[in-house]
Parts: sequence; structure tokens; C-alpha cells
Amino acid sequence: MGSKNYRYGVCGVYCGQCPNGNGRVKAIAGELKRLVDTVRYDWMDSVVKSFRFREFRKGLEWFASAQCPMCLNGGGAPCENRKCVKQKGLESCLLCDDYLACKHTEYQREWYPFVVDNYRRVKEVGFEKHLEEEEERSRAGVDLMGHLERRCCKIVKLEE
Repeated sequence: MGSKNYRYGVCGVYCGQCPNGNGRVKAIAGELKRLVDTVRYDWMDSVVKSFRFREFRKGLEWFASAQCPMCLNGGGAPCENRKCVKQKGLESCLLCDDYLACKHTEYQREWYPFVVDNYRRVKEVGFEKHLEEEEERSRAGVDLMGHLERRCCKIVKLEE
């Protein structure tokens, strides 16, 4: 299987483990959309003046129908990584010897520190094998949500 069939980002983050790339956001937004439509929260605009139900619902509809096109298909966030790998004739930043010091992968190394392990794993087993392992982890239910929650959200622990 060619690496183009895997769901990976050129930056070193595996898209199949992303809540957008693995369909988790789509499923949850769809369920919430179904719930608010069923319960009919459209009356909220008249009770809470700062809340715009129609806009909220349009947002849910967008998330429920959106499919992340991933960077290999020209989607994802705009970044210099795609341009750089194309110029260097690489499939991924993980194949570049400058990965650990590159300004283009600084964001990924800061927000997703496991990409450094991904880079080292590629050096150890090769890119194709690394992608196989990441896809296997994705099928086993591994996703980035726990990492993102720890990174971005303050989880309040209730004292007993």
C-alpha cells in the first residue's frame, strides 16, 4: 500500500487520530444537531438575547457535514510545510533531516511533542512502516483528543 493511502499530515501528525480526521467531530456535531432539533431550542433567541440559535445551528450543521480534506488533498490549515516538502520532493516533513530544527515544524513540535518520537520512529523503521503503525493505532481507537484536552483545557478536579 502506498503512503498516499494513509491519512497523514505532511507535518508529522497522523490525521487518522485527529478528532476531525477520524470523524469524531462530525459524529458529535451531528448528534448535538439532532438533539437540539428534536428538543426544539429555537425559542432560546427570545429568552437569552445574546444567543443566536440559528447561527449556532448553522455552525452545528457545518461541523456535522464537514469532512476534513487533509493536507495531502490540498485541505487542512494553510501552512508552509506543504510547500517545503513539495520543494524538497518529500512525502512528509518526517523524512527531512532538518525536522527537529525546522521553523516550519516548530508549531507541531510545541503542540504535539509526540511528533519528535514519530520522526525518530521513521528513522528507525522507515516511513511506510511508521504509517502502518499509526493506522493500526488509529483503528485501535487511539486519537489525539486526550492530548489536546490536556494541552488546551483546564480540567477541574472536584474535591471529595
